[in-house]
This record gives sequence, structure tokens and C-alpha cells, in this order.
Amino acid sequence: MRISTSQYFETSAANYSSAFSATAKTQEQISSGVRIKTAGDDPVGAAKLLQLQQQSSLLTQYSTNMSTATNTLNNQESVLSSINNALVRAQELAVNAGDGSLTDADRQSIGAEISQLQDQVLGLLNTKDASGNYMFSGSKSTTPPYVKNSDGSYTYQGDQTALSVQVSDTLNLPTGVTGYTAFEQATNTSRTSSTVTSPAVNDNKVSISPGQMSSEATYNKSFTAGEPYTVTFTSDTQYAITDASGNDITSEVTGNGTFSPSTEGGTQFTLRGVDFTLKVDTANSGTTAGHVITLASTPDTLTPSRSSGNTSTAQLTSGTVTNAATYTSTFPSSGAVIKFTSANDYSVYAQPYTSDSKAIATGTMAAGDTSISAAGATFDISGTPATGDTFQVSVNAHKTQNVLDTLSQLATAMNTPINGDNTKLLALQNSVTSAIANLSEASEQVGIARGVIGATENAITIQTTENTSLSLANKTTQSDIGDTDMATASINLTLQQTMLEASQAAFAKIAQLSLFNKI
Repeated sequence: MRISTSQYFETSAANYSSAFSATAKTQEQISSGVRIKTAGDDPVGAAKLLQLQQQSSLLTQYSTNMSTATNTLNNQESVLSSINNALVRAQELAVNAGDGSLTDADRQSIGAEISQLQDQVLGLLNTKDASGNYMFSGSKSTTPPYVKNSDGSYTYQGDQTALSVQVSDTLNLPTGVTGYTAFEQATNTSRTSSTVTSPAVNDNKVSISPGQMSSEATYNKSFTAGEPYTVTFTSDTQYAITDASGNDITSEVTGNGTFSPSTEGGTQFTLRGVDFTLKVDTANSGTTAGHVITLASTPDTLTPSRSSGNTSTAQLTSGTVTNAATYTSTFPSSGAVIKFTSANDYSVYAQPYTSDSKAIATGTMAAGDTSISAAGATFDISGTPATGDTFQVSVNAHKTQNVLDTLSQLATAMNTPINGDNTKLLALQNSVTSAIANLSEASEQVGIARGVIGATENAITIQTTENTSLSLANKTTQSDIGDTDMATASINLTLQQTMLEASQAAFAKIAQLSLFNKI
């Protein structure tokens, strides 16, 4: 086969250029330490490197997320620690306030300090993080978690959804606890009450404390099933107790219906998970027989509020339970919405209310009425409602109590003058007993919240170790795929250089051959 001189030169130039490029590429891989710079260098390896780089970026973001979560958790733990210290101090003050030798002025001084603790705790609960968001509001981070109402109580405005961050491909961890978890779930031990029903006008000769729940399980299972209970005093040392059905349950009570005002602990008894204390006017013996006292759970507190969009000035106030059976079976525990369909007709809906909600009760307000009744509850009303007016009703079943309300009630009790009145002194002692128990429950709930934070921090520590291991493995794999194998590259470079030199020598020899040499 004949090969033209131009064809030979072109072929030799192409081969030389290819060999030179391969040699230069190998030299670049050795000098840079990188084997794959473009997908063309190794398509399969380049695809794997891209996946590994994406994973590396995610691991870096996970690390940032965990650092952010750790900082927030540490801040929350610090705030909770300060709140717990305030609660411990409040408990000390409450115990001190129970000293019967204190004067009204002494108790007012204690009340002033408790009010300061109350303000301090409120400020801590409404703490913001470095980004200006409220730490205990959950997902409603721009809303202050707690606000003081006009009646002195406090309302939680946040939600129950804790913010979270992703720390691995399959794991999300919360960045803290909500105010609902830390403060709204503290058990209220003072959820029962006592009422003197005979004589009709209380002569204060004998009374029973409102009661302190000692066993929530027993209370929920037994006490609520038999209430209200009737305590009938048969003598200065004996009483009998019957349940709502008239069954005599005196034998269930510690002491079996016997009490002794002169004996230490002789006036205390426990009824189905609730501790009660008798108070007898020992200066008037022979006066307790015939007295009757009713014991029952504290009725739900109903708090109505008007919608801002109402066109009238009508107000709903003073919600009370007037038919316990109907209320228990009908009124929604989540709260209700009362909507007027005309100036006189109204419907009651369960919260949350939507356009598709169905009424659970209806009613009509007659001319001149100053109250409305629905679902076993009655509300005072002032003014004339307009069509479309709505009122929200919140329900407090007294099962839980936030610490701010506990401190507020204790401060109020401390600032109420006694002036030597035994009835007021008894009320004060009951308030102090309730506050001590509820502060203890609040401290326990704060401790649980701190435990949740600690568990989350431990989870972050474990995940950090796992992510670090994954990151090291990722880097090692990227290096194995994308970095230059110096030994192999050096051998290839030597071979390529030898082939290049041979190509140059062969070209030089052949290039000397010419037809003119034969002429």
C-alpha cells in the first residue's frame, strides 16, 4: 500500500500529539494529586464523586444544624435552671408564710418578694434567642408565650409544636421544649373544694379544707366517680360520708369517720386519693353535730371573650356550670364558640370552629334576658348582640396549673389581711398548702423539661460522632476515587515518555526516506 508523504506526516503528527497529551495529562495528575478533573477523565468515577460531594455538603449542613440546636438547648437549659431557682425560693417563702405567728405586715413583705419572683419568672418565660425569637412559644416564635390577663391570671399563647432541625438523612431533633411542655402540664393538686351546706348560714364552727390530691390515679378512678360527697357530722368526734348515690363510704376514709381536734393529725383524713383537714372551733364544744359539708371537684372555669370583628358592643361574662350532667355530656372540653344568628338566637360550636362546623346546642334569648344558657353552662350577657357576633369560651378544668398562676395566687393570699379572723387564717393556710404542693409540681415539670433537653443534647452528641465517621469515610472514598495513585501514575508516565521518545526517533528515521534518494 502506498502512503503519501503528506498522509504520513499528518498521521505522525496526530499520533505524536496524542502521546504528548497523554504524557502531559499524567504529569498534571502527578503534580496536582487529582486524577479526575472532568467527567471525561472517568465517567463512572465522576458520577460517584458527585454523589459523595453532595453527601459531604449535607453532612456539613447537618453539623451546622446541630451546633444551632445545641446553642438553643443550652440557652433554654440555662433559663430553666434560673426558673427552678426562683421556684425553690418561692417554696421557701410559702413554707415561712405558714407560720401562724406572722403578722399581716410580715406576710405582705413575703407577698412583695413573691410578686418580684412572679415578674422574674414571667420575664424568663418570655426570653428571646439570639435571632429575636421567643424560645418557649414553639412554632409561634414571634408571639410572646405568656401574657397577663386583666383578672391577674396568665395565658399561654404559644403552641405545642417544638421547632426541629434535620441532623441526618433520617433524623430530626427538636431545638428545645415548648412552654406547654415545661409549664402547662404541671399537675394541679388543688382541684377539689368543700362547701358548708348546713346550716344555711355558715357559723364557722366546723369546716373542711378544699383538699389536696395525693394520688392522681385514685382521684381519676374513684373520687370523680362518686362525687359529690356529703359529710354529715353526728357528734364532736364522729362523721359519716356518703357518695352521690347515697352509699355510705365512711369505712373507706382513714380513721373510719372518727376525728380528734386535740390529737396531732387527728383532724386529717384521706378520701379516694384526696387529703382533707378538718377545722373545729374547740372553744364551742357540742356544736359540730348536724353540720353538713359537701366535697367535690372544683367546677370548670369558663372564660368568655368577644371577637374583635363583632359589630355590637355586647359582652359575655361570668360563665358558670349550671347543669353538671348536661355540661359533662355536651360542652366541649376544648372550648366553645357561641355565634348569634340573630339578635336573639344563638348556636354553640366546638373549638376549633370552621365554616363546616355543626352546632352542638342552640338557644333563644327572650326580651329582657341578662343571661344565656347552653350545653349546661350559663353566661351573663350585657348589651344587644348583632347577627354574626361570636364569642370564644375557654375551659379550665383545673387539672393543671402553670407556675405563674400559682405564684399570683400565693401573692394574693399573702397580701390579704387576716386581722385575727380565724376563717381568713384558715383560708390563708389552705392557700399556702396548695401553693407549696403546686410549686413542687411545677419544679418537677421543669425538671422533666430539663431532662428532655439533656436527652436531646445526648442524641446530638451521638449523631455528631456518627456524622464525623461518615464524613471521614466520605473523604477517604473521594480520595480513593478522585486522587492520583502516584505509583501507578509514575509508571504510566515513564511508559508514555518512552513511547513518545520512540515515536520521535521513528519519525526522524522515516522522515529521511525519500524518492529523491533513488534518483
